[in-house]
This record gives sequence, structure tokens and C-alpha cells, in this order.
Amino acid sequence: MIVVVGAGPAGTAAALAAADAGASVVLLDNAPRAGGQYDRRSLVGRHSPAPGEAALDAHPRIDHRPRTSVWALEPDGPDGILVHTQQGPADAARPVRTLRASALILCTGAYDRAFPFPGWELPGVITAGAAQALVKGQGIAPGGRTVLSGTGPFLLPVASALLSVGADIAGVYEAGSPTGWLRSPLTALRDGRSKLPELAAHAATLARHRVPYRTRTAVVAAHGSDRVESVTLARLRRDWTVRSRRRVAADTVCVGYGFTPQLELAVAAGCALRDERFVAVDEAQATSVPGVYAAGEITGIGGAELAVAEGEVAGAAAAHGLAGAAPAAGPVRPGRRAAARVRSGRRFAAALAAAHPVRPGWRSWLTDATLVCRCEEVTYADLRAAVEDRGADGMRALKLTSRAGLGACQGRVCGRTAAELAGVPESHRRPLAQPVRLGDLGSREQPQDPYPGGQ
Repeated sequence: MIVVVGAGPAGTAAALAAADAGASVVLLDNAPRAGGQYDRRSLVGRHSPAPGEAALDAHPRIDHRPRTSVWALEPDGPDGILVHTQQGPADAARPVRTLRASALILCTGAYDRAFPFPGWELPGVITAGAAQALVKGQGIAPGGRTVLSGTGPFLLPVASALLSVGADIAGVYEAGSPTGWLRSPLTALRDGRSKLPELAAHAATLARHRVPYRTRTAVVAAHGSDRVESVTLARLRRDWTVRSRRRVAADTVCVGYGFTPQLELAVAAGCALRDERFVAVDEAQATSVPGVYAAGEITGIGGAELAVAEGEVAGAAAAHGLAGAAPAAGPVRPGRRAAARVRSGRRFAAALAAAHPVRPGWRSWLTDATLVCRCEEVTYADLRAAVEDRGADGMRALKLTSRAGLGACQGRVCGRTAAELAGVPESHRRPLAQPVRLGDLGSREQPQDPYPGGQ
């Protein structure tokens, strides 16, 4: 049996590819519906299925389990993996169940990265992804006069989505400059040609609504008593240090500086990392751990098309790697077209990262009183004191001496930033990938295989 974690574009493609190759698949996902953030559909009123969702539900070899979280992994002998899950609404009793997997495909995705700045803890400051989720899931936009700030092309579809539900957007502010694409024009035209019409459509939408789009500009502070009332916009130098400032009225600030991959389960499985940031995989999407594959944003931020291609390769490879593969399915190998799409997508992802780098000058936006860890209210001054006065030289020591990363999010929001500010390696190791109530642990059931004797 193959267990796929995550039902976004990568996970959906992996499950279908593995099942089409003759394998029995259990697809697990936190969300109530398949599709992930990219294919999120409204849960209010009537809605249409996400691409691939109908195929998942109709496939006889796929057991799709929505509203299911994976909170831990552990080895089960030389040829298996125990996958610990909970299913159901977060505010209800959720019995702990364990699946035995012969192969595991991790498609856990990524989440928005937001930099701290003075006032970012005020109500009204949200991530760009959260704003998009409100539009896609509920058909509403954050209230009032809205400002988008960050770097990368993701700001454009978010702005278009907000405009589609009547949002009042004061401006879209890109901290970098799109001229970075001039360093790799052939890659942009060859590997990004399918994305160019989409970006052009978003740009046209902004122009039609007369929304300003400014480069080398960012929100560096938010102001207000009980919520955001205004922001400081800064013109930035190439290194993102501040050249000049001005203050404008705003009620909502949507920030997005790229994405951070969700690596907890991959690290728990023992997968090697590339550049301390992404899961290292080979041409078949296999990780360093036998029987464990990875696809999508955890192997590199490259968008939905790359995630789908990687998922197809991972699903086919996992099915082929199982002992006793269905004879009728024949040998299953990554198709040439899928492999070519992976190579093209990775070239575009590398060009994207080079065109929209994060510059070190963002640190100059901070003051001593700026909160770095909002859960534990750890300031920038507290973080520096932990390093300079208490000798914190690693993430564990930094947590113990400053409390950064010890709150409800367990460092998912602040961990990467705190590590960079302190000059220590970030830790992705968390024994529990999701919160679990002690009462639920008491109801833990014996490991199960929903396909006994199958593959």
C-alpha cells in the first residue's frame, strides 16, 4: 500500500499515477476537499469539484481521506513505515489511527513567509496566502483599504483574486525588481511560456482597476492602536535598506516574501535535505530513505505545474518500486513527458529564485522592540541578547534562552527568521508534526492496513 500525504496538485497527481499503475493508495489531507491552496474551492453554497477530485473519488484503488492530519511517522521494520493520523474536525474527539505503508509519498507543500516589521502583530496584518484563501474559500476579502507588500509573482494573482470580490487595493508593492528576469530571458521564454499569459492577465487586471504597482518598495512598519490604521512605505535600495519613507492610510496589509516548505514529516522520516531547505530527491523523486518519495514545494518552490509533474513521476516510481506490482500494469517508469516537464519546471524555479532574491537589508527595518516571535512576544532585542549575552549558538539554545519558537506555532512562522537573525541553522525537527490532545492519544488504535495482502 502507498500512502500519499497531501492532496494538493502534487499529491493528487501522485495518487492517480500510482493507482493507474496498479497500486492501492491511501491519500491523506488536512483539508475537507482535494486541491490544496492552488485548487481551493468555496465551501459556501454550491461549488464545483477541483481538477482531479472527481477522478480521485471514482478511482477504485484510491482511498481519499479528507480532514486527516498526519502527526508523526516512524519506521516499521526494514520495509515499512507507520503513519500516525487523526481524522475529523479539530474541535472534536479525533481518535488516533496508524497506517502501515509499504511506500510513502510526501507532498506536504509550503506556507507563506512573512518578515517581521514594527507593527506586524496588529490585527489587519495577514499573509498574502491567507487573503487568497479567504477569497477562494469564503468569497470575501479582508476589509477596508488594502496594501500588498512582498516579493515574487505570487502578489499578482492574490491582487487579482481580491479585486474579483470587490476589494479596495491601494497598491501592490514589490520589494525587488522584475528586471531580475533579464539575467535569464531564455529560461523565462522557454520554460515559463505557459505562465506569461497568466501574469499578463493579472497585470491587465491591476491596470483596469487603476491599482498602482511599484517596485523597490515595501511596507516597513504598520501603525494603529487596536488594529492597522496606516503603514510606512519605503523606497528601497538594491539591498533593501531604506532610501526614503512615506506614510499612507491602510486597514489591511497582505505580506508575502516567498514560501517555506513544510519539512517536519520529511525530517521525521530521515530524508536528507538540499541546501538545508528542501528535500533532496533523485530523478524518480526518491529521497535518501528507501520507500519514501517527495514531490511538490518541499523539493523546491516552482508552482503547480512543476508539482503535478513531480507527483506523476513520484507516483509511478513508487508503484514500480513495490514488490509484487500488478502484472497487468506492466513495468512502471517515469514517463518521458513528465520527466521533461520536471526538468523544465526546475529550470524555471531556479530562475524565479534568482529573479526575486531576499536581500539582507530587510533586517534594517527592525527596531529593538519589534516582535520576532509573536506567540511568545520575543523582541529583536531579546533575540540578540540570547546570542550576545547568553551564548546561544544553535536553534535549541536559542529557544531555551529567548523562548522564540516555543509558542503555539512551534516556530513555523518565526523559526526561519529567528535563525537567520541569530546566525544559527534552522531546525526542522519536531517530534509531533501536528498538535495532538493527550485524551486522543489515549484512544490510539492498533496499526491497520486497509488493503491486507495488497500492494
